[in-house]
Amino acid sequence: MKPDFVFILENAAWPALLLDGSGTILRANPAAVKIFGPVLEGEAPLLSAIWSAENGLTPEQFLTQWGHSPAGAVALKFLVKGGGTGALLISICSFAKDGEKFFIFQAAPEAAAAGDAKNPVQAGSLAQKQKLDCALQLARTVSLDFNNALTSIIGHTSLLLGKAEPGHPWRHSLLEVEKSAERAAEISNDLAAFSNQEIESRRSAPGNLNAVTSRCADYFRNVHGATITWQLQLEKGLFAARFDEAKLQQALTKVLENAVEAVTDGGQITVQTRNLELTESAQDRNVQLAAGAYVCLEIADNGAGIGPEVLPRIFEPFFTTKGRNHRGLGLALAYGIVSNHGGGVAVSGQPGVGTSVRIYLPAETQLADESAGAGDNLHGTETVLVVDDETILLTMMETILTEYGYKVLTAGSGQKALAILARDDTNVNLVVTDLVMPSMSGRELVEHIRQLKPATRILCTSGYVMPPDKRADAAFLRKPFTSMEFLAKVRQVIMSNLAVDG
Repeated sequence: MKPDFVFILENAAWPALLLDGSGTILRANPAAVKIFGPVLEGEAPLLSAIWSAENGLTPEQFLTQWGHSPAGAVALKFLVKGGGTGALLISICSFAKDGEKFFIFQAAPEAAAAGDAKNPVQAGSLAQKQKLDCALQLARTVSLDFNNALTSIIGHTSLLLGKAEPGHPWRHSLLEVEKSAERAAEISNDLAAFSNQEIESRRSAPGNLNAVTSRCADYFRNVHGATITWQLQLEKGLFAARFDEAKLQQALTKVLENAVEAVTDGGQITVQTRNLELTESAQDRNVQLAAGAYVCLEIADNGAGIGPEVLPRIFEPFFTTKGRNHRGLGLALAYGIVSNHGGGVAVSGQPGVGTSVRIYLPAETQLADESAGAGDNLHGTETVLVVDDETILLTMMETILTEYGYKVLTAGSGQKALAILARDDTNVNLVVTDLVMPSMSGRELVEHIRQLKPATRILCTSGYVMPPDKRADAAFLRKPFTSMEFLAKVRQVIMSNLAVDG
């Protein structure tokens, strides 16, 4: 019986095999089947089925020898589809799980790696591409596991911070834990960006900027409300704007973090949204605005301000005035996110007076859905089924939802989730499922739910892959997320009119 593995190389463009220590092939991706043939599609095929005697050693002898003296890449010969023998350069790595040893074989043509005499430049390029592809795949794998751990840490920590009084003796330590987890989340985001997980951006549905702004501001007010005066001035009847909610929230968080760090005790931060209609082009500092409709979010503080020698460099990656422990990516990240939405970020400041950050997003003159801002009350009484193969995430989401009044059911796999949904005595209002799981993926689970109980609402979560279809953005939450982000998204999906296919 094959173990439950999420084979991260399943969709790789190059052949990849997962083997146990005895040489049994546990997983073969489609690219491998295409080269080696249907022999890999049988039940527990052996490496010997595709192994050429020209290698000189049996598969078992080779694996034992490789274990004593590992090599990053080995030239081997295999029996390929259609008969005959093919030479491949195999990149090998091993790992242990539950006391057992496993191997991953990844292949590229030997000629490409060793150098084709007729075209050595092209051959070298192909070899470099294989190395890069392997690095990208490793980055995706690390990012996936890292995100799962961070989601649990940030979820539990933000829940406790929301409950702790300003003078609670553990509050400082909780803030330090959260700060460390957020820094780790930045590293995870860097890995995700490096691995190029999002090949193309998709057009989001019109959203309410007030809802995201209010949620971010409320979080910082809960944490810093005792030392900072907050003013929230949200435009009633705000225009609708198209944005990726998770990314925009990340940008707003970076700007608010800077504002909080700039003010001293007794300082003030004002958060304001407003509509803007331009009949002709206009400019705000470095931002050129064409004629049209916009929503503007302004975050202003009366803190230390920004000097004229620093202002031109504030969007430079890795530029910071906060010391060596800061990475200097906050405003650069916010600028990149807003720019990718077709908007702009303008900053003005004066030493000793304060700083104002204005975010402009293209808008539609139709009014934003005010119900999207109904995240003030995050409590609920509905039944939520949480599905994830990571126990730490099941526990974290169950804890948060139960604390806010929900009835929670949990399942560690798609099969167990379907068994719960099939019971006559179970009425589930929302299914929260991870997209990457062994045996049955979240995508497959969504399709089964559509057939079994089409009226059930679904919220997909992942730090690695995107939602099952283009209409699922409104029911998708990227890991890692805070408890407030999770609760707000759960409430939004339950209260929405989304069908299960959207």
